[in-house]
Amino acid sequence: MQTEDSQKVIRRFFEALYYLKAEKIIRGKQTFTSEFDINRWNLNSLEKDMSRDIFQVSWLTFLVNKYGVSATWLLTGRGEILAYKKKEGEDKADK
Repeated sequence: MQTEDSQKVIRRFFEALYYLKAEKIIRGKQTFTSEFDINRWNLNSLEKDMSRDIFQVSWLTFLVNKYGVSATWLLTGRGEILAYKKKEGEDKADK
């Protein structure tokens, strides 16, 4: 069973995925799960019930390292969702 604080981090993880999809940085959850060899069934199950003990911390590192999501925001909710703002004309895939 995930603690309340852990569930907040998991919510922000999914919020980051939705953000990346909305910004057309990724096509969706399947893109993310395929790229990082994550069991999509586990991800979908966790999204429905965030108290389940199937979340992997490494999933956060994928968002931080590949897509520039702010580690501070993921863990605390403080600051902006992205660690840096893209410059005008910068390709989103080049992050």
